[in-house]
Amino acid sequence: MKKSSLKPKNFALIGASGYIAPRHMHSIKETGNNLVAALDPFDSVGIIDSYFPNTEFFTEPERFDRYLDKKRRNGDGKIDYVSICSPNYLHDAHIRMALRNDANAICEKPIVLNPWNIDALQKIEKESDKKIYNILQLRFHQSIIDLKREVDNGPNDKIYDVDLTYITARGPWYFISWKGNPAKSGGVATNIGVHFFDILTYIFGKCKKSDVHFLDQQTNAGFMILEKARVRWFLSVDDKCLPKEAIEKNQRTYRSITIENREIEFSGGFNDLHTLVYKDILNEIGFSLEDARAGIEMVFHIRNANSIGSKGDYHPFLKK
Repeated sequence: MKKSSLKPKNFALIGASGYIAPRHMHSIKETGNNLVAALDPFDSVGIIDSYFPNTEFFTEPERFDRYLDKKRRNGDGKIDYVSICSPNYLHDAHIRMALRNDANAICEKPIVLNPWNIDALQKIEKESDKKIYNILQLRFHQSIIDLKREVDNGPNDKIYDVDLTYITARGPWYFISWKGNPAKSGGVATNIGVHFFDILTYIFGKCKKSDVHFLDQQTNAGFMILEKARVRWFLSVDDKCLPKEAIEKNQRTYRSITIENREIEFSGGFNDLHTLVYKDILNEIGFSLEDARAGIEMVFHIRNANSIGSKGDYHPFLKK
């Protein structure tokens, strides 16, 4: 394993006011590096002071891009990595901005919305001699590590029965924001589900068949056959879909993965997963564009599919 340099790296961050941005700020700080500049059209970014109070801040991408270019031309002060936490539909453009300024890109999920965007970025990656990394932090979750080991060491011909259920209730704001616009977020399966589809293909192999049973702005559900699994899945941001046990505990999020009717413990263990990804990247490993491809292809198919209704092997939550 290659070791990262002892000299602190210079980071810039796009999307500083977003929900996920503090995890990136924390990871940059925890790995002993500097956040030199940040960009966001919204200026409610006081959280930066908790991590890097001297960070330069921009609300206009043109001035931010100019700043990166000036740092690049200064040589020693250039930006080494750009962390991208912007809305999904802007990821492709912001990755290009990073590479154009001779920096590596570290991008949140989904790395892009369409499979062909991956092909184009791979060409740019080769031309620039820089790397594009995706945050696939659930691959570092201990439950996922244990499950992958179990499947890899199990019978080669075994087909597992899997149920994936993820409900994270959202209020009216969600549908007013970019997240409620499928053209910008990719819809429910992309915005809240892509990391789950990533780990399913990571553990059980490529998708051989996919049916979508239900598809609307709030809820998606379907069935897929992977190389080593039959998966019924249900994703929703509608609080009416929450099961009784979640409502009784006053929880607005319900997360469940069952394998052969055995619940996989997945309620905790999420702290510092981003930092583990950052350490991996700084050791010049990280998750590549190709690592992200299977998940992007899956959610692209889902949002462009025709739903067939409650036919065949569908998720039990659809009975609601």
